[in-house]
Amino acid sequence: MRPISTLALFVAAAIAIPDAVHPQSAIRNPQSFSISDVKSYPFPTGLTAARTGAHIVWVLNEQGRRNIWVAEGPGFVPRRLTSYEDDDGQDVTSVSISPDGKYVVYLRGGDFGSNFDDAMPVNPAGMPTLPKVQIWSVPFGGGEPSSLGEGESPVISSSSDAVAFEKDRQLWIVPIDGSAPARRLFTARGSNGGALWSPDGTKLAFVSNRGDHSFIGIFTNDSTPIRWIAPATARDGSPRWAPNSREIVFVRRPGSGGPSDSVLARRHVPWSIWTATVATGEARRLWSSPATLRGSLPSTQGGTNLHWAANDRIVFLSYMDGQPHLYSIASRGGAPLLLTPGPYMAEYISLSPDGRTVVFTANTGPRPDDIDRRHVVKVPVDRAAPVVMTTGVGLEWTPAVTGDGKTVAFISATAQRPPVPAVMPLEGGALRLIGEDRIPRDFPTARLVVPRPVTYRAPDGVEVHAQLFDAQPNAGGRRPAVVYVHGGPPRQMLLGWHYSDYYANAYALNQYLASRGYIVLAINYRLGIGYGYEFHRPPHAGAQGASEYLDVKAAGEYLRTLPNVDPRRIGIYGGSYGGFLTALALARDSDLFAAGVDIHGVHDWTTERARGLMNRDRFEEPPDLQRALETAWRSSPVSSIATWRSPVLLIHGDDDRNVRFSQTVDLVQRLERAGVPFEEIVIPDDTHHWMRHANALAVNAATADFFDRKLRDAAVRAEGSSR
Repeated sequence: MRPISTLALFVAAAIAIPDAVHPQSAIRNPQSFSISDVKSYPFPTGLTAARTGAHIVWVLNEQGRRNIWVAEGPGFVPRRLTSYEDDDGQDVTSVSISPDGKYVVYLRGGDFGSNFDDAMPVNPAGMPTLPKVQIWSVPFGGGEPSSLGEGESPVISSSSDAVAFEKDRQLWIVPIDGSAPARRLFTARGSNGGALWSPDGTKLAFVSNRGDHSFIGIFTNDSTPIRWIAPATARDGSPRWAPNSREIVFVRRPGSGGPSDSVLARRHVPWSIWTATVATGEARRLWSSPATLRGSLPSTQGGTNLHWAANDRIVFLSYMDGQPHLYSIASRGGAPLLLTPGPYMAEYISLSPDGRTVVFTANTGPRPDDIDRRHVVKVPVDRAAPVVMTTGVGLEWTPAVTGDGKTVAFISATAQRPPVPAVMPLEGGALRLIGEDRIPRDFPTARLVVPRPVTYRAPDGVEVHAQLFDAQPNAGGRRPAVVYVHGGPPRQMLLGWHYSDYYANAYALNQYLASRGYIVLAINYRLGIGYGYEFHRPPHAGAQGASEYLDVKAAGEYLRTLPNVDPRRIGIYGGSYGGFLTALALARDSDLFAAGVDIHGVHDWTTERARGLMNRDRFEEPPDLQRALETAWRSSPVSSIATWRSPVLLIHGDDDRNVRFSQTVDLVQRLERAGVPFEEIVIPDDTHHWMRHANALAVNAATADFFDRKLRDAAVRAEGSSR
């Protein structure tokens, strides 16, 4: 195993001076740039709008410095509201503007993209005093931020004067200007959250999770008992208010329990939509999902995406026709109306302030390859008349309509220009970028390659979409190639900069590898989104057979068919679920994949997803329990250590809250005993998402260096020895 200290020294040098360590293998390419160059892009997230006026807000991450930015129509000149100047790993999330447009509220700290412990403090900078996870407010017009206290999930009141939030499994309230300390609203059993103010500001709907069931509660004031809405043994959630503040709509799912059933069988996950009168707590079922696999509870972004829209229409999302589409139904009953017909998905869905229009992101447009992009679409809530607002070879996402109803704001990018906020008239017109000057002058925009869409087929006939990065398509000779495998797995890599900061980082690394002469193939294997239900939810996938690995192996075999790829020098890398598939590729097919970088991957399903199967708390057990455990084991990289020969670089942060660090600790012991060549990099106290920019740089530089040493330099040395 290579000493970690030596590698750390190399990483520091490689960030600043590309090719300095390996001059004999450096590509004399005027298109080349450094890791720090391509990672210098600012990344906007959390864009949203106030319910009145033309106020918008977003978070801008500039090389680890995360700050609040705002703009106001009609000019939409960007202004920075906060002054956080350190790459300290403190994320900024849950951003919102008060309905009157006077305050911005946000959360600083934690890791709210994680699977567990998301509200725990994060300290990747190693600060002696542990940072807090705090709610803050700052005037939209400018001023010093005020701490509203420790907590999470802030929700501004309809009257713009208070903020409700979650703390210690209860709901609290605090003045929006921080003029008084926070106080607990009430005490209720269970874990209470998901708060939503009524439009008239007099009540607060919330979800009380009681373990195997959950209730919808309505809080009015200190002297009025909590009203429980149609309490049952079910799991109720996602309450949404009617505009009149007298009714709500919510989602009901069955509670846990029942006889033990097959682990490996694919089953419908039922759900239904209910409406209720708040004054009485009485509810009635409005709609039930079809009892089919497609009709199951949707698992794409936003879940059911429930909204109570204008004209008493209930808007929701369902996969029941094979695509995650939007529907609306009258609040008094009737058949649902399909709003978004066509072979595309809808995500990042928001309702205009007047409730008449839904705006969303979709992989559709006039170009055939728009299936691998994102564009902004609008549709009325009462008829199937969707309009693709943004077209072309760019990508646009997370739209929000301003409170005056005149403008839609979103994030815009291309294959070369990194993401920046943008606005355009809701009725259509020219797109206008906001804050493009935040992109550094020396960012290598023009030197980035435009990835090419390709498709190939797995052995069982499944068509797989991918993007091919090749900065030197006309160069002679055979070059090394790399397969990039995304995580998730419900993700889709795109023909340009990605809307997730995690995958924007991967896109930047793919561009860097391409600039150094690698041919990079970013694949969208089955289990991913964007290609319909059957692709998203295939049989025998994950711990139930890893059928998605067919697509990964086929990617390597596809690269072998390209005339400019050296079939002996194909590498593979990925993070999270992509790390799992990287490890599986190296373990099963070292003759195809010559080297790999496994970043915080899952290696043993029997200690991860199958953990609950082995912890029996009842007499009954699933009829196929043993077969399910055996299948989970065979689907795991650790079951194929005996055939793993290719070298691997393992990278993991030990405060990972998505994939347990123990997955890599265990794998290291197995590789060591089997004599498999490996290197390891451990990032102390960072999470799954590389909260510090410096750590993301180090990981990317180490990945590129590993491939240089195992794929590029090895060929140079072999060529030299043959002379």
